[in-house]
Amino acid sequence: MTPGFTVFDTAIGVCGLAWRDDVVIGTSLPEGSAARTRAWLAQRFPEAVEGPPPPPVQAAVDEIVALLAGERRDLAGIELDLAAVPEFNRRAYEIARTIPPGKTLTYGDIAHRLGMPGSAQAVGQAMGHNPFPIVVPCHRVLAAGGRDGGFSARGGVATKRRMLVIEGALADEPTLF
Repeated sequence: MTPGFTVFDTAIGVCGLAWRDDVVIGTSLPEGSAARTRAWLAQRFPEAVEGPPPPPVQAAVDEIVALLAGERRDLAGIELDLAAVPEFNRRAYEIARTIPPGKTLTYGDIAHRLGMPGSAQAVGQAMGHNPFPIVVPCHRVLAAGGRDGGFSARGGVATKRRMLVIEGALADEPTLF
């Protein structure tokens, strides 16, 4: 089956999702506009054709939209194609997928759960290469002491913090403006 992709509006901007045979092969956080998100997906998945997703994939889109609107949704049931993901990253993603909305773990917590204390930096690298942001909630993984750590998506740590505020993991901090 020819892979497909779609872009869709969320509370944080236009996100995207690509699939093959009803299985998610990648997701995209907002790239600044619908056109940029579309272009990013087309570049990452050159064989994919934009179009309406099949029902199981549309259900995943609906769950993502609801989660980013502040609803408590568990995305753990969304089927992902992890075939090209390195073993260490896959194991780290499996643990990250157990973090419920409104909660966080640190890179070190995940390293310990992997049975590899001292590999927090490697966990951070894995999260930075996450091909399934939101579905694999790398935004819920923080640095030691609850610091933000990094975030490779457009908008960087500000996007990560916004997602955590929406999910109730961080208090909405007042700004000067």
